[in-house]
Amino acid sequence: MPIARSRRLYPVESSAHLISLLFGYFIAIFAIVNPVTAMPVFLVLTEGDSIQRRNQQALKATIYMTGILLSFLFGGTYIINFFGISLEGIRIAGGLMIMSWAFSLLNPKEGGRKLSDEDEADAKEKPDISFSPLAMPLLSGPGSIAVVLSFASQDLSFTNYALITAAIVLCSLGAYIVLRIAPQFVKLLGKTGMAGFTRMMGFIALAIGVQFIINGIKPIIAG
Repeated sequence: MPIARSRRLYPVESSAHLISLLFGYFIAIFAIVNPVTAMPVFLVLTEGDSIQRRNQQALKATIYMTGILLSFLFGGTYIINFFGISLEGIRIAGGLMIMSWAFSLLNPKEGGRKLSDEDEADAKEKPDISFSPLAMPLLSGPGSIAVVLSFASQDLSFTNYALITAAIVLCSLGAYIVLRIAPQFVKLLGKTGMAGFTRMMGFIALAIGVQFIINGIKPIIAG
């Protein structure tokens, strides 16, 4: 009886562990992507567009975002090896990059993320803004790429790769939903609500950045 009971429980424990890992990967990436701060720029650049076209731009941008982050996930090891960068170096540099991004979220400017006047003018003239500036740099910018590269620098199993891939897809889905409901979301939260949400994401991102640096320093001290 005890053996049979443990066999029944094992898949549940395993599933709980996988869900916990997936949730951790998702939070780490989504906190940096933070599509809420991209909403004001998205609304400005799609001003005057039909709802259908605005939704198409959001969908294409999040698909591009998925492709960009997956490229760095699966190609990150080759990039690291090509430039002769140590795993510790990637973790520390990634942590610093994430912390820098987090500080900008903790002190959000009015209206969320900003583009330069020149970039905004160029974007408005483009028939398609889904790749630039929406997918890059607003959604999959240096911060989110640094997170994925830091993951790629670890000794990952097939399961880890699958979970990180799933987390990226879920983040992209979440970003699409946020951009799709951007007009209603901005009205609902208001400036104060958006600033509060951004600061919360910034705090989570800051903690992630600090942990990456700790993970990078530990082997150096131990060695």
